[in-house]
Amino acid sequence: MYLGLDIGTSGVKAVLVNDAGAVVATAARELALSHPAPLWSEQDPDTWVEAATGAVDDLASCHPREVARVAGIGLSGQMHGATLLGEDGRPLRPAILWNDGRSQAECVALERRCPSLHTIAGNLAMPGFTAPKLLWVARHEPKIFARVAKVLLPKAYVRYRLTGEMVEDMSDAAGTLWLDVGQRRWSALLLHATGLDLHHMPRLVEGSAVSAVLAPEFAQRWGMAKDVVVAGGAGDNAASAIGLGAIAPGDAFLSLGTSGVMFRATDRFAPAPASAVHAFCHALPGLWHQMGVMLSAAASLAWLASVMETPAAALLAPLGERVDGPSPIRFLPYLDGERTPHNDAAASGAFVGLRGATGRGQIVQAVLEGVAFAARDNLAALSAASGPIVEVDLVGGGSRSPLWAQICADVLGITVHRVEEGEVGAALGAARLGRLAATGDDPAEVCTRPRRLASFAPRASVTAAYDEAYRRWRALYPALKESA
Repeated sequence: MYLGLDIGTSGVKAVLVNDAGAVVATAARELALSHPAPLWSEQDPDTWVEAATGAVDDLASCHPREVARVAGIGLSGQMHGATLLGEDGRPLRPAILWNDGRSQAECVALERRCPSLHTIAGNLAMPGFTAPKLLWVARHEPKIFARVAKVLLPKAYVRYRLTGEMVEDMSDAAGTLWLDVGQRRWSALLLHATGLDLHHMPRLVEGSAVSAVLAPEFAQRWGMAKDVVVAGGAGDNAASAIGLGAIAPGDAFLSLGTSGVMFRATDRFAPAPASAVHAFCHALPGLWHQMGVMLSAAASLAWLASVMETPAAALLAPLGERVDGPSPIRFLPYLDGERTPHNDAAASGAFVGLRGATGRGQIVQAVLEGVAFAARDNLAALSAASGPIVEVDLVGGGSRSPLWAQICADVLGITVHRVEEGEVGAALGAARLGRLAATGDDPAEVCTRPRRLASFAPRASVTAAYDEAYRRWRALYPALKESA
C-alpha cells in the first residue's frame, strides 16, 4: 500500500493506492489563502502540515488496516512558494505563493544581474518563481532576510515536518530559478544573484528516490511500520504527469486546476523562454518537460461562483453538455495576472461585450471559453517551441465538466480525453513515486495510463466560429493593456 499527499493551494488531498495501482481511499482538507495587499498571495506553512496530517488521520480512522500496510509515501505540492525558515527551523513569515505578483521589479533586477539566467534556469524571471520573492524580501523586509537559514518549497516544508529532513526533488526545484535545470543541480551563480548560498538550499534527490524515513511519532500515530520511506516526490504538474503515465517524450495533458497548465514531456532540457514557456525537470531521472501556465483556470469559475453566490455546478447545469457556438461575451481570465505567453503579473481580468440583454448563462459560458482560449495560447506556445500537440488528457477539478471538455476540444482544435482519477492525478502520481522509492520497480510498469472515460473531438460545425472568436479574444489583452 502507498500513500500520496498533494499539498495544493486550496486544499490537501491524500490517496491510498494498492499494489495493483488502484485508488483505495481518498481524503481532503481545505486551505485558506490570504491577500493582505494588491497582488499578494500568502499562506501559513503550518496549515499545510495540519491539513496533510489531518487528511492522513481521516484515512487512518476509516481504513486502519490499509494505512498500516503503507510502505512508501510520496509528496506533491504547489510550486514556487517561498517558505523562509530561521535557524530553529520555524517559518519567519507567511509563505509567498506561486500566484503572488509583487516582485515584478525584482524580476527585472534579477535578469539584469544574471544575463545567463535563461541559459541556466531555462525560464524567464517571473514574479511567481521563488528567487524574485527573496529579492523582494531582501529589499522590503531586510531583517527577515538576514535571518533566513533555509528556503523550502511547500511540499518540502511538509516533508521536513514529517521526517525532520530538508530535501527537495528536481521538478519542484526547477521552478525556483536557482536550479541548473540541464545539469539537475543547484547553481551557485544563480543563488549568489539573490544573495544566497548553497547552504540555504535543501538537499536534492530525484522524485522517485528515497528522500527520508517517516518520523517515529507519525508512524506510531497512523499505525504504520517504522521504516516507511518518503520519496522525493514532485511539483504538482510533474506529479500529475506521473499519475497520467505521461513519461514518454511527447506525452501531453491539459490541467484545469486552480491554475491551468499545458504540459508536454521531453527527453532533453528544451528551454523556450522567449514565449514564456517553462522548461523544468520531470520527476523521473533523465526526463524533462515543458509547460505553458495560466494563473487562473478553474479559479476563474470559482471566482464567478463566489460573486454570483451560486455553486459552480449550479452555474454549469443550465448549459448542458455542449453549446452551439461561442458566447457573445468575451472574458479575459487574468484574475491573478498571467504567465504564458504574456509574463504580466499586472494583467487583469475583464468581460467585454456585456449588454442589457446579457444573461447569466452567456457570462458562465464566456468564463469557460476564456480559459479555453488561454489554453490555446499555451498550446500555440508549446507547438512553436517543440512541434505540434495532437491530443491531450484533461485533469484537474475542471475535468469534471463534459461541457468544459467539449469547449476545450472545439477551441484547441484537438481531441481532449477525460480520464479516470483525473481529479486526484497529482496525489496519485505522488503515491506512485512513493511506490517507486519503496520498491525500485520499473517506472514504465508503475506509471501506466489511466482509463479514458470519454473523448471529445473538435466539432466541424463550430470550429470556424471559435477560430474567429479566438482571434477577437486575442485582441483584448493588448488593447486593455494599452488603456490601463
